[in-house]
Amino acid sequence: MTEHTIAAEPTHSVWDRSLEPRLRIEPGDEVQIECVDASGRQVRPGMKAAEFLTIDRNRIHALTGPIWIEAAEPGDVLEVEVLATRHSGWGWSSVIEGLGFLKDRFHRPYIFHWDLDGETSRSMAPAVVPLRPFLGVMGVARADDGAFRTRPPGPFGGNLDVRELCAGSKLYLPVYNRGALFSCGDGHAAQGDGEVCINGIECPLDVTLRFNLHKSQRLTGPLVEACETVAPDSTANAWVVVETGTDLAETARAATSRMVDLLVSRWGFTEIHAYILCSVALRLRLSQVVNEPVHTVSAALSKQILPDRRLFPA
Repeated sequence: MTEHTIAAEPTHSVWDRSLEPRLRIEPGDEVQIECVDASGRQVRPGMKAAEFLTIDRNRIHALTGPIWIEAAEPGDVLEVEVLATRHSGWGWSSVIEGLGFLKDRFHRPYIFHWDLDGETSRSMAPAVVPLRPFLGVMGVARADDGAFRTRPPGPFGGNLDVRELCAGSKLYLPVYNRGALFSCGDGHAAQGDGEVCINGIECPLDVTLRFNLHKSQRLTGPLVEACETVAPDSTANAWVVVETGTDLAETARAATSRMVDLLVSRWGFTEIHAYILCSVALRLRLSQVVNEPVHTVSAALSKQILPDRRLFPA
């Protein structure tokens, strides 16, 4: 086993199997990877919303790679084990007109800056947000020729935004090209289910990954082996908003909007801060899908995040 390092620049923001690999490794090797924030270092602490709106969105995701894994061939499975993650002490979240799960409610462009203190952030008082860093984008080169933007994920991986891919977890990906050509980026210090305002806590994130290869194994899409450690924002003790309806998207949207209202009315958040807090910490789940055509969606925030409250005092 050999240890390697790779710096972020030059980053790339497309999937393109013709990109030259920046690093060649053997199966079993570990790689320390520097990843800039999703904007490609365009966002900086203290940036105002007006300036944020001028960034080059063609650079979004700003991936590090590609990394060539020797002996990887189409039909193999690449195993990516997340050994460690290291944030840089700051991050950002934003609201952009026309984007986000509640885009009909939130129109004004906005950017929020987070200070990350070890394993928590207290930037949005009175909330204490637990940090669980992970890479939003991990993937291999696609099977087809051409340059493809990174926003849509696919069987190759990509913009998965799966919050369970923190340190201790493994991601398995089908290989479509010689060398696999792995790239990653889009670090998040924390993220709620659904990433409802369009961002988690976007941040620069250095990671240590170990790569292994499983020859001639069938896999049709990404598979996550989540770590067994209980998440610091476990919703075993939580405030949970429950909505039921026949349209899953509309039902989930209603549950999210009700949680925003609850945070505003009971904890005194502004609407925009409540929306962003949901984007970085909300657990949005399908509670039941068997009573067709009616489905139930739950939206939960851990009690560890918020000050103790009795919502209905005697």
